Parts: sequence; C-alpha cells; structure tokens
Amino acid sequence: MLLFIERDSINTQSVVFPSPIKLLIFISRHKSESGKPTLSVHTPGNLGEALMGGIPRTVSVSPASAMKEALKAMKKAQEEMNLKYEVCYECTHHGPSLDVPTMFVELGSSPRQWKDSEAAEAVARGAMAAASTENSYPTVLGIGGPHYNMKFTRKVLSSEVAFGHIIPKYAVDKMDAEMLSQCVAKTVEPVKNAVLDWKGIKGAHKARLLEILADIGLEFEKI
Repeated sequence: MLLFIERDSINTQSVVFPSPIKLLIFISRHKSESGKPTLSVHTPGNLGEALMGGIPRTVSVSPASAMKEALKAMKKAQEEMNLKYEVCYECTHHGPSLDVPTMFVELGSSPRQWKDSEAAEAVARGAMAAASTENSYPTVLGIGGPHYNMKFTRKVLSSEVAFGHIIPKYAVDKMDAEMLSQCVAKTVEPVKNAVLDWKGIKGAHKARLLEILADIGLEFEKI
C-alpha cells in the first residue's frame, strides 16, 4: 500500500496507519548542511530528547533485514547508473517513535539531489527491495562512529550481517542499560551482539559502555 501524508514525515507520531503493519517504509528527502549526495537508510526514534518529533528516549522497531536489502538495492542501482552518491546507513534519529517495524529510505541532501530522477529511482528500488524481502540476516546493534557510518555500511555490503539500531558517537554518553536493552528488544530479528566502531567512541565513554554491555549480557566485537 502506498500512502501520502501532508505533513513532515518526522511529525507522524499521531498518524493512525492502517493495521496490521508488517513494515512501514518512509520514502523521504534528506537534508543536511553539507549537501552531500546520499542514498541512505535508518530506523527512526530518539536515543535522547525528542527534538525532531517522536517520543523522548523511545525508538521505533528496527527492521534490520529490510534495511540491509534496501542498502544492497541502492548500491546496485548506484553502480548500474554510475551515480555520484554515497550509499550509507544513518544512525537512529528523529521521530516518529513507533511500536511497529519502521524505516526511512532517503534521498539527500539538497534540492539538487531531490530533483535527480535517477537517484530517486535508486531510492525507489531500495524501498521495493525492503518491502518484498523475506530474508532474515544475523543482526547486530551498532555503537559508535559518525552520523553516517561507512564502516557499518561496508560490513553489511560485504557480509551476511545486518544492523538494526545504530547509536552514534555523539549519543553514547546518553546510553544506559535501559536504553541499550530497548534498542535490542525493539529489533525485528534477534540481536546476537553489538559491533563497536571502537575508534569512533570517545575514550571517556568506553569503560562505562563496556560495563553496560556486560550488565545486559550483550557480547560485542570491535571494528
């Protein structure tokens, strides 16, 4: 089903969507100050305050396998059409905070890219791949690194692993056992472990993070 909304996608917390929902995909434009051409995917939700829609400290359910399929499809389209765009994961951020599997597939990051029909086709292919997948991949929680995490993107595109929620470097200090446990629980697939972008985590936050992971019983690997 294709739905159109007459409001900003981040402000859809109160929208009543048809149910039951197996997967909700927002096809959206992405805006950034850099204007960098990107084809991106992420789960919405707030790891801290609700500054851009949604509910504070509440994330949506992350469809890791569907996001992986979207990334793969957009990467294939990028290569076939020779698009000068970066295909990447974004971290978990902004609203809405929903109790159903939810993802954004986005075209960024300025009006020039939004008018690019070939890039828009790549996003459409990503959305269709996500909507049609029946695959279930080994899934991990990503922690550390920048808002656009290319380490995690490369790992997903070169292996069977899929990422659910991704917690960026700037949000690590907001994490506690409750928040990390929520990110694990609110993932469609079982989360087998955490993957840490070790150099992308501030030194002052590392020891506490490892303590929290031990407290919730989540193993980890560093990349």
